[in-house]
This record gives sequence, structure tokens and C-alpha cells, in this order.
Amino acid sequence: MLEVTHARHLGGFRLEVAFSNGESGAVDLTDALWGPVFEPLRNPERFACFSLSPTLHTVVWENGADYAPEFLRAQMHAQSPADTR
Repeated sequence: MLEVTHARHLGGFRLEVAFSNGESGAVDLTDALWGPVFEPLRNPERFACFSLSPTLHTVVWENGADYAPEFLRAQMHAQSPADTR
């Protein structure tokens, strides 16, 4: 099971996340902040107030919003520059 092991706010709606499989990187959640539970997080100050849930093993906010670790990892990969080797 994939878990978020560390998260740090990078400003705006971006997080640096580390996963239990050893991967880490930045993810921009600007385009993922839609729907009733996520819209309050469009306020940058509220977005920055997250924690890691020891139960869900991911980033959570006080209003009950969370993103699955698999979603965060997929977004991180989609937003990463292509490997040019």
C-alpha cells in the first residue's frame, strides 16, 4: 500500500511529497481543487494548513478533504518534465 511519508508546502497550491516506495517530488494541486470539499482550499492560507493522517497515510485538511496517495503520485508524475536521456 502506497503511503505519503512526508509533505511540505511549497507555496500556492504546491506540495513536496515523499512516498513509502522512495519516490518524492512536487505536485501542483491547483487544478484538483474543485468540488464541495476542496473548494474551501482555494484559499492559500487554508490550503497550507494540512497534516499527515496516521490512519489514511496521506495529506488531509481540517475540513475532511484528502487526496489518495496514488492520486498524488500520479499527479506528480504527470507534472514532471519528461526524462530526456
